[in-house]
Amino acid sequence: MERRRFLGMAATGLAGATGMTALSGCGDGSGSGKVTLKLVAADYGDPGGNNSSQTYWESLADAFTKKNPDISVDVAVHSWSEVDKKVADMVAADEPPDVAQIGAYADYASQGRLYKVSELLSIPVQADFLVRLAEAGEVQRVQYGLPFVSSTRLLFYNKNLFSDAGLDPESPPETWEELKAAALALKKAGVEIPYGLPLGPEEAPAETMMWMLSGGGSYVDNVGNYTINSAANVRTFTWIRDNLVTPGFTGTNPARTDRQELFDAFGRGDVGMLNGHPTLMQQAERRSVSYGTGKIPGKGGPSESNLGVADWMMAFRANGNREQAGKFLDFVYRETNHYAFASRYDLMPVTTSATTRMREDRRHKKLWRFLDQLDTAQFYPVGKVSWAGTSAAIKKNVGEAVTRGGDPKSVLNGLQRKAEAEEKATSSPSK
Repeated sequence: MERRRFLGMAATGLAGATGMTALSGCGDGSGSGKVTLKLVAADYGDPGGNNSSQTYWESLADAFTKKNPDISVDVAVHSWSEVDKKVADMVAADEPPDVAQIGAYADYASQGRLYKVSELLSIPVQADFLVRLAEAGEVQRVQYGLPFVSSTRLLFYNKNLFSDAGLDPESPPETWEELKAAALALKKAGVEIPYGLPLGPEEAPAETMMWMLSGGGSYVDNVGNYTINSAANVRTFTWIRDNLVTPGFTGTNPARTDRQELFDAFGRGDVGMLNGHPTLMQQAERRSVSYGTGKIPGKGGPSESNLGVADWMMAFRANGNREQAGKFLDFVYRETNHYAFASRYDLMPVTTSATTRMREDRRHKKLWRFLDQLDTAQFYPVGKVSWAGTSAAIKKNVGEAVTRGGDPKSVLNGLQRKAEAEEKATSSPSK
């Protein structure tokens, strides 16, 4: 499904197709009259903490307006648990924001509500995006979604618990069998949750895809057809059921266990191993947990593919502020501004320039292992309009595949039927 090409060439072609000789970011004016852009964004700060993203966006908006006095930006930041619904409600009320930074874009693109990226950004900014992330923002080969920040995953493990269980604290498991053996040793040592398996609603699509990739499967094949019930995926979930859940190595019912619940337990020292993204490092370090990281274990060795996740920005057509929104987005993705956000929250940039800077910044050395995996990362099929409904079904049902007495083949068959029905029901996006 992933297609490699030179983004700069593609961007140039798109610009020519739209008949634009200079995109908005290259202009020297803000359009006619005073315009206030409405921005809705997600909060990446810690729950209850003092590092809300509101502060970042307000500071950035003020700096932008100083350079563009005819354009102001009204900022509204919401938690991840509510931001997608806030935007959906605004769209339903025919009052969409000009710019949104949320979790998904394909539904809005399919409804013809979004500007194409080629209508918004200057060509140098378009060409600066990491290719795999830019491609993940496409619907039928046209880019509507702007990646904002990204992450990959690593296996996290508690070094002290490994030592207590007689395991080498510098040698995390690399295969499923090694993972099983480590979980057994941790359980015998009295660890409450030897392996954290969050297949509850919060993290199910990510944890599911990590396991699929580690077993040689995925959600879709190379041409985008759903393969949820492939033989490889059925074998993977059968192995999880029989070798992790049934022996009691997960400590909890995976179908009812959310990611944050396990992240919190890891910080308390109650979890031996789990898959995690970069923000888990911050949580562990605040709680003085001695942790290590390793590649995701695979069936016969470290997983060759890794889950990549991106959050998205988009600009809505409804208010007609294409040029102003484009100017603002060009400003958002300037190397200094984009790097400031990624660095603030220990997240991975989505542009080549900011990624290069992070690789040179030793303060973020612990992030380099995550960055190194982007070249082989695979992303959710977010460009498929059917993914929203499919993802919702995965959140609700996939955990039942690995419960004691569960039937992985039956559950995955049901999810496959749901995905195919969603695919059939969704219409082609507006061009």
